[in-house]
Parts: sequence; structure tokens; C-alpha cells
Amino acid sequence: MVIRKTIFTKEIITADEMVRTCDQITRVAAMAVVRNPFAGMHQDDLSLLFDVGAQLGGALTQELVNMLGGPPIAYGKAAIVGSAGAMEHSAAVLHPSLGKPVRAAVGGGKSLMPSNHKVAALGASIDLPLGHKDEAWSFDHIDTTTLWVPDAPREDEIVLSFG
Repeated sequence: MVIRKTIFTKEIITADEMVRTCDQITRVAAMAVVRNPFAGMHQDDLSLLFDVGAQLGGALTQELVNMLGGPPIAYGKAAIVGSAGAMEHSAAVLHPSLGKPVRAAVGGGKSLMPSNHKVAALGASIDLPLGHKDEAWSFDHIDTTTLWVPDAPREDEIVLSFG
């Protein structure tokens, strides 16, 4: 796995959309820009990308938990594949192996992790969906944050994001 860079973001909200004071909401997210080993080629066995998700999920989620300053409530995942990749590449990074290490780092997680993925050009944004980690139908915790890396994904890269 070749990681070009990692980016962490922290957003603290203290007023709602009507500018009324509200309980503090803290959102944290990690983005890892990695080389896509299957860019520009057809590959049936995508298990190498499963491993990328598992490795980054565990390592970067622990950093996010530390940034929160309290127990995590919600989580989600997203990926952007560069233009020489395929949609299946982002699914391979996100789905088979990412969840287990993320759940271990956040202290559980009964709900499925909401996800989003796409193939896009350099500088594309992606909406990272968030949902309560233990109560899938907690509408107060269904949320989205928009992420992007200005110089990624290059055509042979994947931007893996989770929060």
C-alpha cells in the first residue's frame, strides 16, 4: 500500500442552521490518499484493496477517536476512485474489511456504516454520510459532511474517507 498523504479534519458546531445556540456537535474525519494498484486494468481479485481498508480503518479511526475528546456516537465511510479506476475499487476498499477495525476503535457499532462512493476527477468532493453507530433509526444522528482533497484523487489514486 502506497499512501501519498493523510488529512484529518475537525468541525465543532455550536449553533444550528437558524444561528441558535445548540448542544455542541463535533465531527471528525480522516482522508487517506492511496495509490490504486488496479488503476487502468481489469482485475477480478480485489482482495489487496480489502486489506487497504482494514489497515487504514484501524489506524486512522483511533486518531479520530482521540480527536473527539469523548466517545464516538456516529460513523460513516466514503471513497473516491480516480478516473483510471472502477467503481468496484472503492467498494472493495470500503465494504469487506473496513468495518471490523473501525468498530473496534469506536467501541462497538451495531448499525451498518453508511457509505458513499464514486469515480471522479481531481479535486472532487464527496458527501460522507454519518449515522448512529448503535441505533440505525436515530434520525437525530443522520448527518452528512462534505470532504475533498484539492489535489486528489489523481487518476491512479483512491481517496478513502471515514468519520
